[in-house]
Amino acid sequence: MYRDPSIRSSEITPESLYLSRRALLGGIGALGAGLVLSACGLNVPSDRPGQAVAPDDTTPRDELGDPANSFEQITNYNNFYEFTTDKEAVARRAAGFVPHPWTVEVTGMVHKPRIFAIEDILSMFDQEERIYRLRCVEGWSMVIPWQGFPLHKLLTIVEPTAQAQFVRFETLYDPDQMPGQRDRFFPWPYVEGLHLDEAMHDLTILSTGLYGRTLLPQNGAPLRLVVPWKYGFKSIKSIVKIELTDTMPVSLWMAVAPHEYGFYANVNPDVPHPRWSQATERRIGEPGRRKTLLFNGYAEQVAALYAGMDLARNY
Repeated sequence: MYRDPSIRSSEITPESLYLSRRALLGGIGALGAGLVLSACGLNVPSDRPGQAVAPDDTTPRDELGDPANSFEQITNYNNFYEFTTDKEAVARRAAGFVPHPWTVEVTGMVHKPRIFAIEDILSMFDQEERIYRLRCVEGWSMVIPWQGFPLHKLLTIVEPTAQAQFVRFETLYDPDQMPGQRDRFFPWPYVEGLHLDEAMHDLTILSTGLYGRTLLPQNGAPLRLVVPWKYGFKSIKSIVKIELTDTMPVSLWMAVAPHEYGFYANVNPDVPHPRWSQATERRIGEPGRRKTLLFNGYAEQVAALYAGMDLARNY
């Protein structure tokens, strides 16, 4: 059944999940605060932060000709439950986060397991600009000029074994710096995963910055995954561990709501979320809605990865 994503988050949260969270929080102020339990947001975006800004000749554009969102929009409207469920408060809550020193352990079914310091990652891999669309599962989107490098370059160094089929990613667990992790409802730390073929695709990057600047805490500093043909919750932030395995990882959202959030999470306008349509989206800063594109507009590059699959069943 279609339900407009502009409704309050408490209305689109599964009742059992919402009531469970209310019980955990003692029910105090839960409705008034408009708390959310969804993979991508507190509510559907208003025109804040930042009204639509007319692009000029210097504004980066994606390959479809759409202008990038402003730096202010990208860095002040964020999903990062480790800090808060309020997207417009993430930047403020994350301001004290210190992403140094930082290491990323790459382990599992690899011939050469290794721990990379973030300084090594920045020096070993040329940083490219990738202007990608980001589509949230709740129906809003942005265009973001990331800096980063293809994930396959890092994985090639550790040499996956023949048995490796999946890649599991894990976010830092540090409730002192990330107070949202004190919320016992969620099975922290945040975990996500890709099939190895998806991870090795050239569109899949590890991002270290955006708009030519070092990645800020609210955007996943110092290292986050970006998989542009999938819903945004797949692009895990503040990564500390990458593990290659022969078993499909169970992501945080699969654990919380398996009937709503599947492993693949490919953007698909023809497969609705159980509680709303995915046929259209709201681009931050734009009035109205636009049609959602299959695989977020990257079908030509990635559709072959799913040849023969039922995309409705393998959501």
